[in-house]
Amino acid sequence: MPDDGAHQHPALVLFDGQNVFADPRAPRGGWGIDSAIDGLDLRRSVAPVVIAVPHDPRSRQDELTPWPIDGHGGGAWRMIDWVADALLPEVRARFAIPQGSLGAVIGGASWGGLCALVGHHARPDAFGGALCLSPAAWVGEFAVFDWLVRHPKPTFSRIYLDCGALEAEGRMLPPAHELAKRLAARGYDGKQLRWIADPNGEHTEADWRRRLPRALRFMFRR
Repeated sequence: MPDDGAHQHPALVLFDGQNVFADPRAPRGGWGIDSAIDGLDLRRSVAPVVIAVPHDPRSRQDELTPWPIDGHGGGAWRMIDWVADALLPEVRARFAIPQGSLGAVIGGASWGGLCALVGHHARPDAFGGALCLSPAAWVGEFAVFDWLVRHPKPTFSRIYLDCGALEAEGRMLPPAHELAKRLAARGYDGKQLRWIADPNGEHTEADWRRRLPRALRFMFRR
């Protein structure tokens, strides 16, 4: 979306950028973020500028996991700071993106969904919200739960969180639901937090593509 000098659009930074657009080369056709944005009712929603951050399969685990898995990974903190301190300033130099946390949302699926939730709380100065599809809350022996206790609720915060009942044979839904309950206990109301338990959802691009329009309507409503 070019900068026309008249309107500002918030940024949506998405991890796993190699999969987020509708592309026959992506697994199961990708997430279709472009189609989801085209389908927004602009009387009720603001269309974000999408910044898709791709990951090489060889480095993806290290870039997206905040804590190691079996001794591997745990480098997401560098990725979060790079997005906040290097990527977003570059984007703002080219597009009409509002300054500060009101101008950017961070998002992803699975490891990327967890990274987005952590990134929003670790850098509330840069990200005013997190779009978390099927967050992998189990990473680091469920370290995210103790970590969140030590980080206050951001001053401006909007979180979309979902998970499918069939993901990992049902093992991913309970901890994702627990995340939603703990966020609600911290004072998140229905305007700040949207939790969706998808009874038929699996851990696939097709399922994230199906749920993205609702996530965008919540995150970028006027």
